[in-house]
Amino acid sequence: MSIMLALHRRPWTCRQCLQRLRFRRAFATATSTATASNYVPAYQRTQKKSTDDATLRRVFDSQAFWKDFSQRSSASLKPTGLVQNQYLTTPDGFREFAGVSLQKCQAIVAKVLGASTLDGYRKIARDLDRLSDLLCRVIDLSDFIRVIHPDPRVQEAATQAYALMFEYMNILNTTTGLHDQLKKAFANPEVTSHWSEEEMIVAQILIKDFSNSAIHMPPNERQRFVNLSSEISQVGSEFVNSAEPAKSHVVVPTNSLRGLDPIVIQKIKRWNRTAPVPTMGLIPRLALRSVHDEEVRKEIYLATRTSSTRQVHRLEQLLARRAELAKLSGYESFAHMTLSDKMAKTPEAVSNFLMSLVGSNREHVQEELSKLQSLKGSSLSPLQPWDHAYYVHRRVMEYSQARRSRELNAVPEFFSLGTVMQGLSRLFDQLYGVRLVPQETGPGETWNPDVRRLDVVDESERHIAVIYCDLFSRPNKLPNPAHFTLRCAREISAEEIAECASLADSTHHPNDGMATAVDPTTKTLRQLPTIALVCDFPEPAGTGGHPALLSEHSVRTLFHEMGHALHSILGQTRLQSISGTRCATDFAELPSVLMEHFATAPEVLSLYARHWQTDAPLSESMMRSMELDRTAHGSIYGAVENEAQILMALVDQAYHSASPGSAINSTAVYHDVFSKHSSLPDPADAQPPTSWQGFFGHLYGYGATYYSYIFDRAIANKLWEDVFQGGKAAVDREAGERYKNEVLRFGGGRNGWHCVAGVLGESNPSNANGRLVEGGDEAMREVGRWGLGRDGVSG
Repeated sequence: MSIMLALHRRPWTCRQCLQRLRFRRAFATATSTATASNYVPAYQRTQKKSTDDATLRRVFDSQAFWKDFSQRSSASLKPTGLVQNQYLTTPDGFREFAGVSLQKCQAIVAKVLGASTLDGYRKIARDLDRLSDLLCRVIDLSDFIRVIHPDPRVQEAATQAYALMFEYMNILNTTTGLHDQLKKAFANPEVTSHWSEEEMIVAQILIKDFSNSAIHMPPNERQRFVNLSSEISQVGSEFVNSAEPAKSHVVVPTNSLRGLDPIVIQKIKRWNRTAPVPTMGLIPRLALRSVHDEEVRKEIYLATRTSSTRQVHRLEQLLARRAELAKLSGYESFAHMTLSDKMAKTPEAVSNFLMSLVGSNREHVQEELSKLQSLKGSSLSPLQPWDHAYYVHRRVMEYSQARRSRELNAVPEFFSLGTVMQGLSRLFDQLYGVRLVPQETGPGETWNPDVRRLDVVDESERHIAVIYCDLFSRPNKLPNPAHFTLRCAREISAEEIAECASLADSTHHPNDGMATAVDPTTKTLRQLPTIALVCDFPEPAGTGGHPALLSEHSVRTLFHEMGHALHSILGQTRLQSISGTRCATDFAELPSVLMEHFATAPEVLSLYARHWQTDAPLSESMMRSMELDRTAHGSIYGAVENEAQILMALVDQAYHSASPGSAINSTAVYHDVFSKHSSLPDPADAQPPTSWQGFFGHLYGYGATYYSYIFDRAIANKLWEDVFQGGKAAVDREAGERYKNEVLRFGGGRNGWHCVAGVLGESNPSNANGRLVEGGDEAMREVGRWGLGRDGVSG
């Protein structure tokens, strides 16, 4: 069968493939031509770094420079293909790309199902990893292009490619033979003794994935599992997209809205006497922070936190189906099922972490609320939940009037997008020995003319990754900042290269034309990570105008997304299933949250923050003003914001730890959690009772794992203080190498607890007696004791 598939498979080799194969044969006796061509003498490297550094700033800050830079290769008539993918020169290329990939997948499936020898079983982990890579090549790239590309024909073609491979993936998830062969290989010591640690980890992940798709169940139970999964998807999507309050408006006398912007009042008032205040959107948020009348704020507050009965019913349906799915899979609850392969492992461990956070945060919460109570006045009623936004806004305004200086207003002038990108490159060079180099793109390589391509190179000028930066706002572009891995790193096997070389008349590339490089250590060909960063910054002005100037918040956002990219760049494992950000959910945000700390550390600001016109550096007094501003705002509302995140995580755990079959009253559970742990709980006697959980859309996408972000934030704070010394070692190479070698380079191929314990070191008091290495309840409590901080970073 595999021979027939090979005969019908579309040829996909090229002359370069044959050359690479010859390079591999030559590696055994001499330094390869490929490696030698990458070498640049030291004095030339210094000169090249300086030129690249200046170019990096200009391609983002000067539209005239960018236009010239991006058109240098426009004379080439041959289309490159989107992100260098040789198939994607036309919309029809997506169908060809999916078809060719599908044929390769089918050949691998036939090979795995037909394995009967020890050698065949020893290759199964790598074969299935390649199968996963082929699926992800199409699914990840098509999913990205169909939402980012402006051409409807390309969107439709990408959607069709996505659907074809996704359907095939679902078929594979019910192909019992793949599961049986992998289990057979995993159970044989003569097989596993030949596997690398990465192969063992990938095999375990794939066995878990098969288990999660019910492949081990009898046919009738498997069908029930599939039906439940489909129902969960449908109800979950409805829950996210249909959030609605019980009342669409609260009608109040117009004169009771004093304090609210008169323009807003004019917009909503009716016949000058009454004003229907909507209960969703921006207007109620503005009202809660500015309307002087407490009773009006109370009415608006309660209405904005009371979901429709339909929405509450949707949530309870979702929770019931998830509990049944867990029971069918042999788990005590959905949380037990979901957390079994995470760092936390169990709901009890998550509860230990969250309760430790409650304790470490409580004193700060009381301090903040005490200051707000003094604003309200001790002679009046105690501070209420509908008072919080109002008095926080008053404190912020008082602080701004008293402390905010002209210096702070001028800060964005030192944060042009080009200087920030320059700063990221300089920081990566200092800490990890890699930097960002602007690269010309070929015709058709990007989905919009404003997309910049950056190549990541190491200290020997070796190419190690590609980043496509789509950072400017435009009509119909999704506004949410995000990082996308379009293709993971992996080792391309000698077998793949030989397969390519055997098809001598082919015009195709073993990596579809996308970036590859020879690893100088292993002498193997590698698939390089290809990444897209998407943000929504203002476009630079035309010729002679100012560049895109970023707020401090936008700078942190860019550093955050680049933290994900850094994980993909440096986490280059041999197998793609554990490359870069393919790690446990509750570990995935650590690199990005930690990167936020670097954004405004004085040592890092000194690397890049310069005035877009004069090139004057940001002064020390301005840096101090920025730090004081962050600290002041954090002391006004930081701890209460932390408490809100902790409470949401507690509610998420309570919902998903329910036993299958038990009736779920989501409103009662919500009030039970808040009455025990909230410093400003909703009133228990409200009629109808508030049901804010209906607006908690993350309950679907992050079911039982909502704690992950604050978990990684606590770890990031600890690493920042203990490894990077609170910023004093923010550009220290030794600290960077320690973090890279203990955390980043493993991608998802190392237990997260081992990463944390390794980077902190045995001498760290938090790691005494190996407290962190094994994870478990006590390790989770320990992370909770580290706390979340209050300076607004990651808040």
